[in-house]
Amino acid sequence: MLKSLYTTATGMKAQQTMVDMIANNIANVNTSGFKKSQASFEDLLYVTQQAPGLARGTGDLAVPTGTQIGSGTRLNGTTKVYSPGMLEPTDRPLDIAIDGEGFFAVRLPDGGTGYTRDGSFQINAAGNIVTSQGHILLPEITVPADTLDIAIDPSGRVTVATASTPDAATQVGQLTISRFVNPSGMLAVGGNVGRQTEASGAPQTSTPGIAGLGQLRQRFLERSNVQIVNELVNLIVAQRAYEVNSRAIQASDQMLSTATNIVR
Repeated sequence: MLKSLYTTATGMKAQQTMVDMIANNIANVNTSGFKKSQASFEDLLYVTQQAPGLARGTGDLAVPTGTQIGSGTRLNGTTKVYSPGMLEPTDRPLDIAIDGEGFFAVRLPDGGTGYTRDGSFQINAAGNIVTSQGHILLPEITVPADTLDIAIDPSGRVTVATASTPDAATQVGQLTISRFVNPSGMLAVGGNVGRQTEASGAPQTSTPGIAGLGQLRQRFLERSNVQIVNELVNLIVAQRAYEVNSRAIQASDQMLSTATNIVR
């Protein structure tokens, strides 16, 4: 009887984790480049009272099915889903979307390299192209102080028109993007940035549009791939599953109460 209490408690905990993950997806529905997460669960240890294929006693035939009682469920992992988000026009020259696979590389405050799909870039006081958090885009690109216009073609070539040469396009850099064998294995550190891990594999960096990488779209931003209707449906399902588990605990409690009061 007590086993059912602990088993259903694992179910309630799992559904609470599911609700937490859905809440994070919904909260980031308007976050540029955000990729939704999905949770996976696994069953826990089984108590085997009768193994399948064994005889119950001497001289008996082997039973085709055994008797195994599970111990509940637990979170197996959360996976980032890297399906493409909608590309939205913005008319900002430093808004850059990746149309296809790939990540922008940025330098983090600790000197390490982070990777992001958020292409809402800015220019800092030194003329470097940086993210909204101030992380410098890699490879570094410095824009002249008298820049009038910036153009970025689909292959990542960055050219500018300056006040001194307004009718000429001067190349100031080349953007590259990186892809991973397993992007879901990256470590999310917040700020729309992920880090390389052993699970993600080493980054494969190249010019946009080459080796399976996406192309760049200037004056566009990639929106979140969260589908709000699907998340609301998942939220209802998780809530109902949580309620059913709580009712199973109530049923176990009532059965325990009946058993303890039976001698009265």
